[in-house]
Amino acid sequence: MSMDPAALADRLGRWSAGRGPLYLLLAARLRRLIDEGELAPGTALPPDRALAAALTVARGTVVAAYEELRREGRIRRRQGSGTRVAGPVRPGPRESTGAPVFLHLLEPRDDVVLLACAAPDAPPPALPAAYERALARLREVTGDIGYHPLGHVRLRRAVAEHYARRGVPTEPDQVLVTNGGQQALALLARAFVGPGGTALVEAPTYPGALEAFREQAAAVRTLPVGLDGFGRAVRDRGRRPDLAYVAATHHNPTGAVLPPLVRRRLAAAAEAAGVPLVDDEVLAHLAFPGRDTPPPLAAYGRTVISVGSLSKSVWGGLRVGWIRAPRPVVDRLGRLRAVHDLGGNVAAQLAAAELLPRVESLCADGAADRRARHDHLRTELERRLPDWQAPPVPGGQTLWVRLPHGDGDSFAQTALRHGVAVLPGSGLDASGGSREFVRIHFLADHATLTTAAERLARAWRAYEGGEPDRDTPPSRALAV
Repeated sequence: MSMDPAALADRLGRWSAGRGPLYLLLAARLRRLIDEGELAPGTALPPDRALAAALTVARGTVVAAYEELRREGRIRRRQGSGTRVAGPVRPGPRESTGAPVFLHLLEPRDDVVLLACAAPDAPPPALPAAYERALARLREVTGDIGYHPLGHVRLRRAVAEHYARRGVPTEPDQVLVTNGGQQALALLARAFVGPGGTALVEAPTYPGALEAFREQAAAVRTLPVGLDGFGRAVRDRGRRPDLAYVAATHHNPTGAVLPPLVRRRLAAAAEAAGVPLVDDEVLAHLAFPGRDTPPPLAAYGRTVISVGSLSKSVWGGLRVGWIRAPRPVVDRLGRLRAVHDLGGNVAAQLAAAELLPRVESLCADGAADRRARHDHLRTELERRLPDWQAPPVPGGQTLWVRLPHGDGDSFAQTALRHGVAVLPGSGLDASGGSREFVRIHFLADHATLTTAAERLARAWRAYEGGEPDRDTPPSRALAV
């Protein structure tokens, strides 16, 4: 077992955001990963220089941190053999996610401006009001034990009506309710892509989808944004994927919107080849004022599977999502879900059923404010970082920013030490590309976005100038 330097850097999370010398902060986070079993006994840790490069710190910082852990007996260092976690090699627990988009959520609150995970930062007034109406309905419930693996019928009906209003006739039995869009992707991955199977995705794409497919030990193949070349890719029987995944409207992270003709071709090619085509619609309603979007991808093909959620359009704390699919697919997914959690929170589903008929108007009400925040962040970046390329988007929540040089992984480490978290592009691109990009969201208020831009500018100056580490002690420790 060995840890890739970039993968270990991701698992370290916001290790440098605390107070004190960097080498002690690094040692503390490595100690925690070892003690919690995330770095199992016998795991080979990266060489000093490699880890220092991944973390954009001096080699002495890594050497000093390793020396702290060596003195404690947590690691072994041997010239020519490298650095390993102490203890006998044995099968450890299944590896958990190393995706920064998730690991940032597990960190304690600190002074870091989080531009890595995008979602509304407060529930709208309509949500408490919806819960009040839902609670009134709960008082009337009898003869219902509350387990609904397919979802509460009231919400399934509301989702079906939601698609019918958008030109996609849907019956309630074509809907499975989930605990947010991420659970929907995890269920679809488990249903269609087993170990050794293949998922076809865009490069770049939503990192949560990549994690869901990798969780099933699936191979991930890529095409450009919009799945350009999809028809050729699925005609090859020897390489036909088990599932394809696309975000047709307000693509995460680029913000792209596929035109109707491309949607029609994608849906037709998938149906002809018998490849399940999953359309992630979580951001579909977040258009800016004056920006019309085409009908859902499911309007162009009977076999398209749609994933939706209220996490981005209402609030992330409302853990309600859904899958719209042909009935046999929904039945199969329901059997898979029943084993995991027997169904979601009924009160939340009833509240979602109250909200869903209004979701388009709720998003429209907030569209001007989202565009203003988008414009404000772009203005601040252009003023402070004119060499950065941050193209405007027609909606959604994120900017896909190209750095003039360097790479997003190492810059993200420097940005963390200056109090702002961004998402490196490499983690969103299964092809190995997008290393010169970072993803940042624009949902924060203007003052926070201004602060973030100031910190990013300071981080970029430090990154270009080779920022020295703070309080790294001289060390005569063995360098490996």
